[in-house]
Amino acid sequence: MTLALRSRHAARAAAFWLAMLLAGCASVRPPVAGAAAEVLSGRLSVRVDGVGSAAPRSMSAAFELEGDPAAGRFGLVTPLGTMVAQARWQPGQVVLATPQGETRYADLDSLTREMLGESLPVAALFDWLRGRPWPGATSVATLPPAETGFEQLGWSVNLARFDEAWVSARREQAPVVTVRAKLDRP
Repeated sequence: MTLALRSRHAARAAAFWLAMLLAGCASVRPPVAGAAAEVLSGRLSVRVDGVGSAAPRSMSAAFELEGDPAAGRFGLVTPLGTMVAQARWQPGQVVLATPQGETRYADLDSLTREMLGESLPVAALFDWLRGRPWPGATSVATLPPAETGFEQLGWSVNLARFDEAWVSARREQAPVVTVRAKLDRP
């Protein structure tokens, strides 16, 4: 991979994660098809550990997640309210909009793999952020006192601080990926 291509990839990844993590103040809010869905918002951090010569990557920002795994929107904006990126999806179509334009992806896994170099279980995040396992895959409960939560899709979801609106998920498979969210609660 050339240096220019790596720089462009890094800039797009940074824009996506910054936008994804800083959402909540975005002024552009296209409706989600059939949506009366609850909007989840708060602060999110994502860390992908370095492996070999690959440096670790991390981002932290505000986010807003609306819809469901079939049709929805995930936006990120700067603290001043400027849109950095917004992912929108519906059956057969996933679009990432940034100030540089729009890019289409086959599915949400392809989008997160392109942006992070790793796929994140976006469909499961809707349930994980609500403190429950995703019904689309088997899960195993973890037992106190060590941890309260469950394991699903190769991720350990920690709900020990869910009453304080914190959720964290960690995938131990290399490269280790950690996602932490502090939800806004009314």
